[in-house]
Amino acid sequence: MEKLMQDLKEQIIKQLNLQELTPADIGDDQSLFKDGLGLDSIDALELIVLLQQNYNIRIANPEDGPKIFASVRTMAEFITANQKS
Repeated sequence: MEKLMQDLKEQIIKQLNLQELTPADIGDDQSLFKDGLGLDSIDALELIVLLQQNYNIRIANPEDGPKIFASVRTMAEFITANQKS
């Protein structure tokens, strides 16, 4: 899971064009929205695209978004639980 979280940090920086950040700047449990990285609803759409493109995972229920995208760790847990082998 550590490798997956590291990969996610790199993908988030690239997908959201956050060149001012490095993966080390993003904590595993740091909030991605609000008081954390301060991402917004447009960024949330980009994260959904990231899951679809990189992990072939679609979010069936949009109401699950806030808990899936709470942190890098919650994203990694969701990917691990939903990725088809």
